[in-house]
Amino acid sequence: MVNSAITARGLRKAYGDKTVLDGIDITVAEGTVFSLLGPNGAGKTTTVQILTTLIAADGGECAVGGHDVATDRDGVRELIGVTGQFAAVDELLTGRENLHMMGDLNHLPRRETRTLAAELLERFDLVEAADKPASTYSGGMTRRLDLAMTLVGDPRVIFLDEPTTGLDPRSRRSIWEIIRGLVDDLGVTVFLTTQYLEEADHLADRIAVLDNGRIVAEGTAAELKRLIPGGHIRIDFTDQPDVDAAQRAFGPTAKVVEGTDGLTLAVPSDGGVRSLRAVLDLLDAENIEAGGISVHTPNLDDVFLTLTGMSGQRPEAEAERDHVGRPSMPDANSRATIEQESLR
Repeated sequence: MVNSAITARGLRKAYGDKTVLDGIDITVAEGTVFSLLGPNGAGKTTTVQILTTLIAADGGECAVGGHDVATDRDGVRELIGVTGQFAAVDELLTGRENLHMMGDLNHLPRRETRTLAAELLERFDLVEAADKPASTYSGGMTRRLDLAMTLVGDPRVIFLDEPTTGLDPRSRRSIWEIIRGLVDDLGVTVFLTTQYLEEADHLADRIAVLDNGRIVAEGTAAELKRLIPGGHIRIDFTDQPDVDAAQRAFGPTAKVVEGTDGLTLAVPSDGGVRSLRAVLDLLDAENIEAGGISVHTPNLDDVFLTLTGMSGQRPEAEAERDHVGRPSMPDANSRATIEQESLR
């Protein structure tokens, strides 16, 4: 049985008359990447703030690493690392000095801090820039340093709130490799919020789609894609008689794919094994020879737009900003805020 690193039941939060979270349930297995996907204002950041003890929920129960978020805040904080939408890097310090600062906040011995900083600079490919001011770092380097700072406290659960926003595609993929490595190599659990559909598809073991404060779907990327109409099985043929025979066998739902010289049919399918087996069985029963076969499912863009009822990105500024009167995450990284509070 896989243990749960994060659980939430009936989680609720409202600002005034605006409900941000409307009784959501979340379960995240240890050693996995869980992605909370949703448009601006859906409640993603509010969820992270509650789970990381930054704000209190109005209702429901939640625990991180077995520690109740409401009654054992210190126990939760000892287990987690948080990287918010805005980097907590001190640009007046060097990369190495930023890591040393986090060691001091975590009450680590100086010698241990120096050794750990050197290891993290190596892991995050920052050795050459280690003794340069962070103000000279590119966006990708700054985000890598921010993630490295998160690891100083040896967290078992890491919360990443839209960690690649504003990065170029190459830097984004570099961060993806680092995140996946944290899970595969160190066994940590990652709770990731993102608006990048490709990011969730690439990284997440499970994805929950959050819209208007409710989770409207949850599953693996493949499972979510099968929820949306438009999936089909493509069958390639080498001659026209086989195409005609297949069309008769599959009926009017089978359509010729444009641009294939009339030699490829698309048969509606949910992309599952059972539907694929049914297609193969019918071809075999009718003694129809296929040159090739492939399964096509909707992508996460289709899933996102369909499940959230959107034809495009919804405007910014909903409950998470408007009802609090400030950006949904503080300018300083939440992790640093938690550490500083714990020293008081």
